[in-house]
Amino acid sequence: MSNKPKTDKLRLGGMALRNGLLVHGPTHWAAAVRTQGGAIRVASGRKPHVQGIDGVPGLRGVVKLAEAVAVIPLVKRALPEAQLPFQNASVLGFAAGASLTGALAKRHLRGFGGESVAAVASVAPALFALRGGELAAYHGVEHKSIAAYEQGAPDPGAAAKEHDRCGSHLVAPLLAANLAGTLLLRRAAVRPSPLSGGAMAIASTAVAVEIFAWCERNSGTRLAGALRRPGFEIQRLVGTREPDETQLEVGRAALAEILRVEAAPASN
Repeated sequence: MSNKPKTDKLRLGGMALRNGLLVHGPTHWAAAVRTQGGAIRVASGRKPHVQGIDGVPGLRGVVKLAEAVAVIPLVKRALPEAQLPFQNASVLGFAAGASLTGALAKRHLRGFGGESVAAVASVAPALFALRGGELAAYHGVEHKSIAAYEQGAPDPGAAAKEHDRCGSHLVAPLLAANLAGTLLLRRAAVRPSPLSGGAMAIASTAVAVEIFAWCERNSGTRLAGALRRPGFEIQRLVGTREPDETQLEVGRAALAEILRVEAAPASN
């Protein structure tokens, strides 16, 4: 089954929650969660949007990511029951340990080795978060719900749990861009300033997002397939799990709400 959306469909994105699903539409967000009592709660609202950057390569991708992050406190305010991916003590502890590991690697391992360890440590907390609870299953719900909508399928259950536009496809280009940028920065300055390091991180993110967008525009090419392969393997092996019917029900509620607030038809 192809993940390529039909032209008359909304372009949807999303984020798995520990107990539900957040869906992004062009102008609104919608979320549905399963409460501890077993009920499904739904909320929605308008997305923040920065005007005038949609046609600016590099900048547009970073701003879009920032807009997506800005939605999270809006979701928590409207839907306090929503449990965020990192809203877990063990995940936060692991993230702290990974950050320390990355800092020590940069300090004690020179050049490529230290930067490589630090780069891997930076994504380890996200992979660890997916290993516990229902997060990986709701990640599967996200992909299945959006793919079923894009293809006009009556139900998401049969859709693939891997998707072409998953953020996992950013991992490989982001690590590569960050590693290359850091090594170049260290060649230019023995002790790079925090400002230059921050600028490099933003530039690496911009490069990764542009590669992500290029792969979508050229999805039929071998190069796009090769660039996406690490992301698909992350999804297949770690990032997603086949959801059960109760989890798919939450996904249907989130999808119905985003279509309602975007005033879009559910099918052709």
